[in-house]
Amino acid sequence: MAKIRIYQLAKELGMTNEELLELLDQMGVAYKSHASTLSEEDAEAVRELVKEQRGLQEKLAEEERRKALPRKPPVVVIMGHVDHGKTTLLDYLRKSRIAEKEAGGITQHVGAFEVKTPQGTVVFIDTPGHEAFTTIRQRGAKVADIAVIVIAADDGIMPQTDEAIAHAKAAGAKIIFALNKMDLPQADPDRVKRQLMERGFVPEEYGGDAIVVPISAKTGQGVQDLLEMILLIAELEDYRADPNAEPKGVILESKLDKQAGIIANMLVQEGTFRVGDYVVAGEVYGRIRAMMDADGNQRKEAGPGSAVQVLGFQELPHAGDVVEWVPDLEAAREITEERKEERKAREEAERERRPRTMADLLRALQEEGQKEVNLILRADTQGSLEAIQHILAKESTEEVKINVLLAQVGAPTESDILLAQTANAAILAFGVNPSGAVKKAAESKGVLLKTFRIIYDLIDEVRSMVKGQKEPKFKEEVLGRAEVRAIFRLPGGKQVAGCMVTQGKVVRGAEVRVLRKGEEIWKGKMASLKRFKEDVREVAQGYECGIGLEGFDDFQEGDIIEVFQMVEVPA
Repeated sequence: MAKIRIYQLAKELGMTNEELLELLDQMGVAYKSHASTLSEEDAEAVRELVKEQRGLQEKLAEEERRKALPRKPPVVVIMGHVDHGKTTLLDYLRKSRIAEKEAGGITQHVGAFEVKTPQGTVVFIDTPGHEAFTTIRQRGAKVADIAVIVIAADDGIMPQTDEAIAHAKAAGAKIIFALNKMDLPQADPDRVKRQLMERGFVPEEYGGDAIVVPISAKTGQGVQDLLEMILLIAELEDYRADPNAEPKGVILESKLDKQAGIIANMLVQEGTFRVGDYVVAGEVYGRIRAMMDADGNQRKEAGPGSAVQVLGFQELPHAGDVVEWVPDLEAAREITEERKEERKAREEAERERRPRTMADLLRALQEEGQKEVNLILRADTQGSLEAIQHILAKESTEEVKINVLLAQVGAPTESDILLAQTANAAILAFGVNPSGAVKKAAESKGVLLKTFRIIYDLIDEVRSMVKGQKEPKFKEEVLGRAEVRAIFRLPGGKQVAGCMVTQGKVVRGAEVRVLRKGEEIWKGKMASLKRFKEDVREVAQGYECGIGLEGFDDFQEGDIIEVFQMVEVPA
């Protein structure tokens, strides 16, 4: 085995001899001096340990560097069912913020606003709606750190609440549940908490980790508690951003103004944008001519956590487009042209590999190394949904997990398509038909959407999905045995064994092993199987036949040819 001297290894690893000798001492490796030789095994162990230690050091250095960065305010999106109080809560927060300013101050709609508290600042995105939020997420921008799901305490969890939860989870946001309308006499918070527990969210007061804050967006009751909880999460998660990094932001929304031209509402995530900077957002470029904050003030620069209106884009950027700084106009034009070409090529490729069947979807999942199946379920009744979920719960295994992201009564919607595309999920509908627009959206976005009329057809489909995600296990199944009674040599010199089938059947093309005195001497494929010079597919017990093997012809009388096949072990 190749050996290496200690001083040679020290040079290779960029260490001093003393450092390496100390490390070897810690590892318990015997040596005399730096001129001693190490076995390849010991040298490799040292290399691995040094690599591991340096990786840890780099990680700690990066952590220290991050901790030295200034904190950034948490970015919060408010979601929930219609009429549960999302807008009322946003209005209350916005008014409390305006009240802090001098009377008569102009408030500009910039897509987000700050609320300052003694404990710190919170940025709220004021374009509610989980569909817009998911569209932004689809475009590669994690826009919100925290999602506040508003649930009316007098109404409980509704279909759009479930959708909002699914979209927030898919986007990787921390979730806070705000139990709204607590000022109403019919408010029943315990019922809502029970509904949350049914969905796997156990409130903190019951020993879980789901954060539930009772509020009244109308009177302001509990809103301060909500803000404190947001800031507590922000402190625990330690959100930080580098104001000196290369600037990066995200478009919240954009519009065409008759007087000002194209106005884009942008949230700055990293670095600092300045007036005069060239920027690229998706396939659109521009130069920042002016920036305005939520108070109507002109801004020369905007750092992490700032929400500003930007003037200067050549065309309307899309919500969710990532805004990047570029050095000059030439670079901006070149990047946007490249992206347009890339998009066309990508759309063409997507059309080619769009999953048309469950097998196609599984192939795509396996290519990405996924070991879970994400599903969105739609059914005609609550009873059907519960029955399907009950059966599916038994189909999850340690190897492959079934995640039901959303289960609702009614036909699939375009919001489901967005969620499925973001979370790489399939939509299975039972007893309901999607509209033409939804089918078209699923096809264009490459989302697998299937409808079923028989519940067990749906379950079989999921079983095949789970099966497709598992590494198949096989076992040998012996089909039959034949004893060599005579050996014939063909004109070409190849031997054929004249056999009697003594057990089961012999099948052409099967796997075979040759046994001599009970020991296996060869294993491979059968090349030919004949009866009276005629090719046959199989020969049963008690009949004679001629067998030729691929790559073996050293037969002896008394050899046993065992014929077997590999069969998949059922899960």
